[in-house]
Amino acid sequence: MLSDRTMELAEAVTTAVLGVDALWQHMLKAEPTDAISDRLVVLNMSRAHVPDVFVTPADARDRLTDLQAQTRDLPEPDRRLYYDQFCGSTIAFTHWLEGNLPFEWQLPAFLHVPAERVSDARIDALKTELRNTLNRLGYTGDLSAQAAAWEARHRVPPDEVAGVLAELMDEAWDRTNRVIEIPADKSDGMRPIAETGVPYNARCDYEQREVALNIDPILTRPALKHLAVHECYPGHYLQFKLGEVWYASGDAPADLLLSVVNTASSCTFEGIADVGMHMIDWIEGDDDRLQSLLTRYRSAIGTRAAWRLHAEGWSAEAVRDELARDALIGGDGWIDNRMGFISAPDRSALIWSYWWGEELVLPAWQAVAPERRPDFYRFLFGRKHSPQSIAMFE
Repeated sequence: MLSDRTMELAEAVTTAVLGVDALWQHMLKAEPTDAISDRLVVLNMSRAHVPDVFVTPADARDRLTDLQAQTRDLPEPDRRLYYDQFCGSTIAFTHWLEGNLPFEWQLPAFLHVPAERVSDARIDALKTELRNTLNRLGYTGDLSAQAAAWEARHRVPPDEVAGVLAELMDEAWDRTNRVIEIPADKSDGMRPIAETGVPYNARCDYEQREVALNIDPILTRPALKHLAVHECYPGHYLQFKLGEVWYASGDAPADLLLSVVNTASSCTFEGIADVGMHMIDWIEGDDDRLQSLLTRYRSAIGTRAAWRLHAEGWSAEAVRDELARDALIGGDGWIDNRMGFISAPDRSALIWSYWWGEELVLPAWQAVAPERRPDFYRFLFGRKHSPQSIAMFE
């Protein structure tokens, strides 16, 4: 259980970040622009928290700086660190609102990760792992030919995607419920909705209980299995459901009611979802291992693409060409949605959260003895985490 002092600070932090989100929306209406398109708080499950009122970004900084100072007195070491970093992320976001935060500064300021793309050496190492796995599966030719043949073998036609995903979600629920009790009936779960022309692979719309799935990219059964876990169980649906239920019972802090982008928790939020396959022991063979490697690999080249575009000044056409050369699978639909994602100024840094997520959460999960995992899951799902606080489970 968290201390009263920490729970009280979480209440104040929650209304402050809601206030920054409201300020941004006010600024958008006052000065409309195509460059800024989304929200800072993308999900708010609270019906009781009233956003703080800020007239200018400087007003918000004053409040957040005061809250950041209060974090020094919190009794839990991981909460002192996390809320200090969360306030720092939101302060940085107010500078971004004023146009005063260059891209390279956004990575350490928003996400608390290094200002660098995934290295060529790491990308090459992932390619080697991919090739070795495809060799074991019996595919021949160069890496591109092997990946294309694997994709063709496992491809799910667009008109069958929603049905296959629904079946996989059903099994993911059952597997999750055996490991972490889901405080709801299965009828409360998610349902898949096919979409086209959107700049994401999939999106968990918790309030509508819908998984919006982009069917423009070529999709395989192993990829849909990963999405069932990532977006639903034990991924984002479970994160939101436990936060909602535990806050209502007085057992979790108020900020669990929010999903906030470009912040200290972004990497671990995605990492918890990506490590879900390990949590529910659903990696059944080399096809699943290959899908996991493909997910990591495409996250890596996604960071490279964003870095090329925003830090190195490459043209969008040149960045797209490099992505097309190295994507291996997914077709033009995947390249289109990645370019749409990294081209949005308010989301361009966020692609690093997909790379760093598994990089941070998987070692933390692996370090916990199986008999202690119920306590670890409470630590993992019962409070938000930064890249640094995730390793502070005792």
